[in-house]
Amino acid sequence: QVQLVESGGGLVQAGGSLRLSCSASGVIGSIYVMGWYRQAPGKQRELVATITWGGDTTYADSVKGRFTISRDGAKNTVDLEMNTLRPDDTGVYFCNAQLSTAYWGQGTQVTVSS
Repeated sequence: QVQLVESGGGLVQAGGSLRLSCSASGVIGSIYVMGWYRQAPGKQRELVATITWGGDTTYADSVKGRFTISRDGAKNTVDLEMNTLRPDDTGVYFCNAQLSTAYWGQGTQVTVSS
């Protein structure tokens, strides 16, 4: 059974940085796309960034130039480096892996204070 475990969330002041990590276990075969999504209080879950097996990346407009996604295909891990954080980056960040179906982590809280 595929499991995703996130780490690295926390509380940071505006302008600060955080690095999120996600590790996938129980995977048989390749994960075509891994990514990060977030959900702010009272809002729908939204895409933050994704990365394919080949290294192609996609970013939400709101995080372009501030966040960087990377992955280690051999280890089935995906990281999200978040710089110049803003209060509107606050939310629960979820790791996602696309295999024959989508898998989600339990989420990690990121809080950016002004």
